[in-house]
Amino acid sequence: MANRQIEIENKAMKEILIAMHNLGGQVTRKQVLQELHDNSEVFSEKEIDETRTSKKSGKVYHPFQWKFNFAVKHLILAGFIDTENGRDLELSKKGRNVDIDNFDADRDVRTISEGKMPHHKTHNKAEKVSADDRDDSEEVDEPWRQQLLDALIKMNPKKFELFCRGLLTKMGINVDDEIGVQYVADGGVDGFGYVRSDDYRTTRVALQAKRWQGKVSAPEIDKFRGVMDKFNAEFGIFITNSDFTRKAVKTAREGTRIITLINGDQICDLVAKYNYYVEPVTTYRLKGFYLDKD
Repeated sequence: MANRQIEIENKAMKEILIAMHNLGGQVTRKQVLQELHDNSEVFSEKEIDETRTSKKSGKVYHPFQWKFNFAVKHLILAGFIDTENGRDLELSKKGRNVDIDNFDADRDVRTISEGKMPHHKTHNKAEKVSADDRDDSEEVDEPWRQQLLDALIKMNPKKFELFCRGLLTKMGINVDDEIGVQYVADGGVDGFGYVRSDDYRTTRVALQAKRWQGKVSAPEIDKFRGVMDKFNAEFGIFITNSDFTRKAVKTAREGTRIITLINGDQICDLVAKYNYYVEPVTTYRLKGFYLDKD
């Protein structure tokens, strides 16, 4: 168990550095994880998405995410990543200049980070702890996000259409007065609108939002391209309360007309960004000073 965990964390460290370089060096923890989910050649989509239920708490968790979080923590402690709040990550000078081809996590990271880990004195024991006893310790608890996604899946058709129309308007899309946004039989909405990108250019955009329990697959993206052809749209936006398969992401990027994909997590981000039927509240999270065992 311990050796296998260390092996996965070491691979994750290299993948995290590659992802951060690809994303420009200044990103959120969530964006890095999404980049691995969509593009990693080391970790499969299935491995990243796997869920288990804790025998102790009964909570559903992602085993890969806490390995990912430990990998990030090692990189922070070894000076490859800078962060002030644990969520927003930035490559340090050391991280920006790392030789990825010759990077060795044991040599370049663990020799520095192990002694700085809060659990260092009991590290060997800690490595053997079952995943059932771990939580995604670096993730901020934001229950409203799941509450929002649960509410969307339960909305009646008229209310879901209203939600989509309003969110698209907030995003700067002028919904067509005649075609508009309409609820369709498969549990989603189809629509058409316009985006004005500057003082003189307006772009036609096809819109689709689907409420799905599972992931949206590549064939659904292909079908949406047919909708784009019908409306002679220059680009498309496909929204789902769930997520997209890795193949769907690749399919959306193919061809001359790119399709923008918005998953459930990004819906939450947009709702928060535009304060769309949500009310922000202030809370506090304890830093390591209070939680670390000295």
